[in-house]
Amino acid sequence: MRSILVALSLALAACAPPPAAEQGGAHQAVPAPTPGDIAIRITAEQAGQVVRVPVGQRFAIELVGTPTAGYVWAPTTLPSFVTRVGESSGPTSEAQNQPGFAGGNHWEVTVFAATEAGAGEIRMEKRRPWESNEPPVETFVVTIVAR
Repeated sequence: MRSILVALSLALAACAPPPAAEQGGAHQAVPAPTPGDIAIRITAEQAGQVVRVPVGQRFAIELVGTPTAGYVWAPTTLPSFVTRVGESSGPTSEAQNQPGFAGGNHWEVTVFAATEAGAGEIRMEKRRPWESNEPPVETFVVTIVAR
């Protein structure tokens, strides 16, 4: 039994793609396609935190989704002083720009603006929009304080 497991492990290792360094950097990370005029960029690592933004300032939430499988991020709760003003998406690695590449994760950037002073939560959910009765596969919550 042990020899079968060892043989299987070796066979799987032989099928694995070479490290990114051997592929000419094809798997290098690509930054989120956030518009250049956005000074406040909120990332997944800031989940549960408080983020301060000036009134009138546009800010972005940068999350990774899997739109090729239908899983996209969308705001489900917004404070009354925050409006959604745009969005963009793009690849998370250089490999996704290569011919024949299919699937994978993608950046999903949602741009908001604080229209007046206030404090409240933005809740984002990752789900398939047509599966409204299913729970989200992931959630992201951040508290925005606008002054």
